Amino acid sequence: MRTKNLGESFYHAIAGVLYSFISQRNMKVHALAAIIVVISGLVCGLNRMEWGLVVVAIFMVLTAETMNTAIEKTVDLITDEFHPLAKKAKNLAAGATLLAAVGAVILGIIVFGPYLMGLLRGN
Repeated sequence: MRTKNLGESFYHAIAGVLYSFISQRNMKVHALAAIIVVISGLVCGLNRMEWGLVVVAIFMVLTAETMNTAIEKTVDLITDEFHPLAKKAKNLAAGATLLAAVGAVILGIIVFGPYLMGLLRGN
């Protein structure tokens, strides 16, 4: 599938992102988590550096989930029968998403931890 121009390339890219949000349960979970994190960031008054880290973490997870979906769909295209390598490919893709999510949680603890500690101490 060859694209004719830059606009068409963006159209296909946006269609892929929308497909991921519409069809994938985990993408919806990640999106909900991202919304909660953004609201929390607004409430806490994150500074520019903290926002930068949070935005990178959010997009890292969304990108990993989108790539996971792409790998799963490609494997499904190649075979609908069980194959140990197909299972490994899907597990590796899911593992990459898990690593991105764990990294985002750790970053969230680092960024939001001081704000939460201040709330707990009454500051």
